[in-house]
Amino acid sequence: MKFVGAHVSSSGGVFNAPINASKIGAKAFALFTKNQRQWKAKPLDEKTIEKFKINLEESGISPKHILPHDSYLINLGHPEEEKREKSLNAFIDEVKRCEMLGLDKLNFHPGSHLKKISEEECLDLIAESMNKTLEVTDNVTLVIETTAGQGSNLGYKFEHLAYLIDKSIDKSRVGVCIDTCHIFAAGYDIRDKESYEKTMKEFDEVIGFEYLKGMHINDSKSKFSSKVDRHHSIGMGELGEETFKLIMNDERLNDIPLILETIDESLWPKEIELLYNFIE
Repeated sequence: MKFVGAHVSSSGGVFNAPINASKIGAKAFALFTKNQRQWKAKPLDEKTIEKFKINLEESGISPKHILPHDSYLINLGHPEEEKREKSLNAFIDEVKRCEMLGLDKLNFHPGSHLKKISEEECLDLIAESMNKTLEVTDNVTLVIETTAGQGSNLGYKFEHLAYLIDKSIDKSRVGVCIDTCHIFAAGYDIRDKESYEKTMKEFDEVIGFEYLKGMHINDSKSKFSSKVDRHHSIGMGELGEETFKLIMNDERLNDIPLILETIDESLWPKEIELLYNFIE
């Protein structure tokens, strides 16, 4: 079974996210558990946590189909120790917020070398940050997102993610999120059955489907292999509807959150309906 939703707003409080997900007919959702553009966050109080759990139960959405996203400010591979430490502390706080809300995943972009260190040095720093996080937290799986390869961001090759998993001290608590727009921009074609199967075979060989914990379902404004991250609405971009038909009929993608981050949120209810209608 497929669980499709979107990255919904938690404006006014995280407890609003399940309500916003229900409004669009979602069976899964993503959210920020704090303001993603600020370092400091007000701690979650008991009332907020309880309200979130009640609203979640009423929505009928399972916690395992929720894919929280961390702040965009965080860079676990920052070349400067002081700034990396700041990112690490913020990341640990986000993992603990997920724990408090009863959520078992946190999605994040691996990090950027900022052209100051090599890719491998940066990957080692990211792995170190991840391991430090695993040491001081309990249940949350760290879900590494594939990136488009824009700027100095790592994660645009499946090998980058496999490297981070390999370095992990607890492989049961690391996973991967495929972003369809990002992998396409990074040079992995998924526009037709042949290219889709080739890319998914490569993913399975390099990383393994057992590590796939969620997907971001986005069409792409950017051309193939452009290394430019520009999302588009389903069927309106370079990928087209065929990609999403293949996804919705791929049984390897059952029972994980499939999250829209498409550019026009007013279309989300229609896009969710469209995706479910693709199932043969």
